[in-house]
Amino acid sequence: MEYNTNRKKLVLPEYGRNIQKMVQLAKAEPDTEKRNKMAQAIIAIMGNMNPHLRDIADFKHKLWDHLAIIADFDLDIESPYPAPEIETLNAKPEKVPYKTKATKFKHYGQTIEKMVKVAIDMEEGELKEILIQLIANHMKKSYLTWNKEAVSDSQIFRDLKIISEGKIDLDTDKTTLTETRDILAKNKRRKVQRKK
Repeated sequence: MEYNTNRKKLVLPEYGRNIQKMVQLAKAEPDTEKRNKMAQAIIAIMGNMNPHLRDIADFKHKLWDHLAIIADFDLDIESPYPAPEIETLNAKPEKVPYKTKATKFKHYGQTIEKMVKVAIDMEEGELKEILIQLIANHMKKSYLTWNKEAVSDSQIFRDLKIISEGKIDLDTDKTTLTETRDILAKNKRRKVQRKK
């Protein structure tokens, strides 16, 4: 009995070992015409293995590329498409540029900082007060998500003052936030619902 661990590694496992064996047979075929017919048959089988992809543009091109990859770019056939370059396939992807702007409090995130800037620029009035109240409540919720311990409203107000560079200063006597136990209970319910 032959085990997969003793066999040659599959280049593209989604096509299976039989396709790889067919490609090896095609590579060993000395007659060019026969080899081309074998390649056409292999492409047809590969296409039948993924019928849901037939509507995708360049599906045939992708199959010919996969054939070249499975053959280790060593199959002398008349392909309707140019074979992909090995350097292109082995090239490392470009680094994704991440924004490295430091946040004052990571547990609140950059979105809170952006919302605070919007609130600062708003015209004085009821709408601004409501937005600041919403921001403070969201900050408390975010704080509890990461810390799981009770947090005082005064802590949130201090953090909000630091984020807004002193432009938003809430009074602990006039402003009350959602109770900590209510937020924790809500977070617990969400976790239970996600598990279901």
